[in-house]
Amino acid sequence: MEDIYNEADEYSGPSKSQLKREMTALQDLGAELVALSKERLAKIDMPERLRDALLDAQRFTKHEAKRRQMQYIGKIMRDIDAAPLQAAMDEINGNSEAANIRQHRLERLRTRLMEDESVFSEVARDYPSADMQHLRQLRRNALKEAQQGKPPRAYRELFRELRDLGGKAGTEDADD
Repeated sequence: MEDIYNEADEYSGPSKSQLKREMTALQDLGAELVALSKERLAKIDMPERLRDALLDAQRFTKHEAKRRQMQYIGKIMRDIDAAPLQAAMDEINGNSEAANIRQHRLERLRTRLMEDESVFSEVARDYPSADMQHLRQLRRNALKEAQQGKPPRAYRELFRELRDLGGKAGTEDADD
């Protein structure tokens, strides 16, 4: 009788429900990847087979064809490590800690630029490809908007420009 309990208590792997949840999560990740633009997909490191399947899914317009393609993407993703893909999606969605740190760093830089024009020398040093004249113009416009009580269009544009500069410089300074 004791042998029956030992055999029954042994771990036989994940349950069928757990496997199904994992497969559904992979298909959901695949759907998020399909929703990205071709430019964003090109920046994410992934097997060529998966990239081709994602681009095909973007082309399909018929519901059934798209559904079958999404299942195929899920099948491909079972054979690869999905953690880097999930990390890339978290980065794009702003859910990662590195993205939050970069966002806060850029907001602080923008605030410092608004308070003190001498910070432009720091920006010029850190981002040699920056269009300093354009950045100065955005700062002037943002200050003028703030004085007149207008919506902060230039203030937001200044942030977008700084974010784009940060993306061109790479992410090696995200550890600051």
